[in-house]
Amino acid sequence: MNTRGRSPTQTRDSTDPIALQAENPMAITEVQTLQLRDLGAATVYEAQGAKGALDSGMKPIDPTVRLVGPAFPVDCRPADNLVLHYAVQKAKPGDVLVVDAKGFMEAGPWGDVLTIQAMKVGIAGLVINGCVRDANTIIELGFPVFCRGLSIKGTAKNQPGKVNVPVSIGDVLIQPGDVIVGDRDGLVVVPAEELVSTIAASLIREEKEALQRKAIAEGAYTADLLGFTRTLQALGLV
Repeated sequence: MNTRGRSPTQTRDSTDPIALQAENPMAITEVQTLQLRDLGAATVYEAQGAKGALDSGMKPIDPTVRLVGPAFPVDCRPADNLVLHYAVQKAKPGDVLVVDAKGFMEAGPWGDVLTIQAMKVGIAGLVINGCVRDANTIIELGFPVFCRGLSIKGTAKNQPGKVNVPVSIGDVLIQPGDVIVGDRDGLVVVPAEELVSTIAASLIREEKEALQRKAIAEGAYTADLLGFTRTLQALGLV
């Protein structure tokens, strides 16, 4: 899982995580990638202060997939996918293409051909504020895609766009190199400079919830564990 940080011009030895961190302290390592995959989007979202979640309209076409990687943002015109053919040439292995297609629902600018190209490059997955098509093939290929829906309609290939620039999806700003975490629960964006602290907070949260699950198995109630009993009493519920 070769990944990169915020600077698009830095080079690194993708086989040496220590060298990678030395060249770019905000780069994500394979260990961090695996940690975030295991932690999941919901835990990461809560642990970083309940921020960075994309809206619930952004769903995986295959709910079994998990996606983690640094964002390679793409600003795309509605109903035109020329810039996507350019983006797959510029993205690096491990990158997640984060495409702002302006939420346009009447075209599918991404399909099976671009998926095969992206996989050949080593791109980790796609997040698109818009639609895709050829969903069955994409699922069979195992390529993680998060989108607003499916559209059978094709696109033009005439309009310019921008790559590796900040984009917004809903009220969330995604900078190049920010880390995307996605699963069936949704998507969360972790600012690159907060990656280490967010993982640490997520691991602490996981440990706390593991203790809660153990306590429940031993007969405790969630209201007591979470400190809600007084509130319930004040409301006359217990």
